[in-house]
Amino acid sequence: MSAPSGIALEEARASAQSQVRNLRNRIERLSDDAIDLILRDARSHYAWKDIPVSDEILQEIFDITINGATSMNTLPARFVFVKSQEGKERLAKSLKAKNIDKMMAAPVTAIIAYDTAFWEHLPILFPHEDRRPLFEGKPEHCETTAFRNGTLQGAYFMIAARSLGLDVGAMSGFSNAIVDEEFFAGTTLKSNFLCNIGYADETALFQKLPRFPFEQVCSFA
Repeated sequence: MSAPSGIALEEARASAQSQVRNLRNRIERLSDDAIDLILRDARSHYAWKDIPVSDEILQEIFDITINGATSMNTLPARFVFVKSQEGKERLAKSLKAKNIDKMMAAPVTAIIAYDTAFWEHLPILFPHEDRRPLFEGKPEHCETTAFRNGTLQGAYFMIAARSLGLDVGAMSGFSNAIVDEEFFAGTTLKSNFLCNIGYADETALFQKLPRFPFEQVCSFA
């Protein structure tokens, strides 16, 4: 553990505070177009154009994703980018029949997974104090924390991909047990959900489904 202390800590805090102030002065909010792109008018996609997604853009998506907040900076999400024919055939073993063609046609399918042994990395990720005793020997707490925060990172990942001009289509119609056996056997990783990534063929879309109004699902306390 190598957290700064003394003058170095004060300088680090001052720098962080200055960066946030500068960011807020530079950008008050996203434009309506940007919000439309990443959420408001974004759609889940099921068909894909034959345009490859480079490893470089996948790296850029990750570099954005990794900056999203997680509790104690645990960062439990792990990503497997399935691009090869061999990889897709392995992944297809886990899919419900209706999802196989969607996955096979996508340039990339990301397995969004999480590491239940995330806490072993806390001396690096959260160097202020040793939080490993909160998790060591507590598998249920590790599972809950990893799943919750890994799911958050999966959502960050989808927004990051859209922000770079790509389309996504998350899928849950598959067997987690088969994915885990095929890709994560002998490890502390578990699959959460799948996400196709690429440039969508919008001709496969249907109308956008209804959403709840604020008054129906929100309240004040």
